[in-house]
Amino acid sequence: MKNTLIVYYSLFKNTKNLALEIEQQTGGTIRELIPDKNYSFDYNTAAKEVRNEISRGFCPKLISGNESIEDYQTIFIGSPNWFKTLAPPVMSFLRQHNFTGKTIIPFCTHGGGGFGEIENDIAKECLKSIILPGIAVNGADVSEEVANWLAAIEHEL
Repeated sequence: MKNTLIVYYSLFKNTKNLALEIEQQTGGTIRELIPDKNYSFDYNTAAKEVRNEISRGFCPKLISGNESIEDYQTIFIGSPNWFKTLAPPVMSFLRQHNFTGKTIIPFCTHGGGGFGEIENDIAKECLKSIILPGIAVNGADVSEEVANWLAAIEHEL
């Protein structure tokens, strides 16, 4: 896919692995969002940090991944499902760019909660863009699942 960007945030590498699979199957450019302050690698501590940030609507400063999106028409946006919504670094990315006229394709990893409100939250931030059906993955081996999903939305690109 020409002019395709895959942007993601991943704490425990699940979303990164999904983003890498999408990159491999689309040939797009991949970009990791890195906030200026890392979350704890202890799950319980990270969960408290994230819950606090989400409840405050906090958007961390990004030290990497926030470069221009001007040259891209199709943008895959990936996040872990954190408390039924986007990881705060992904919200930072969404609020710092203009997605008018761009095609947005959400993807997420989860532990059983599916997309939660992630697709709706992306749609709220990208009002003048085209939002295509995304993929929510709970598992490690995703290549076949991603291939089937991309084939299903290919006609919409």
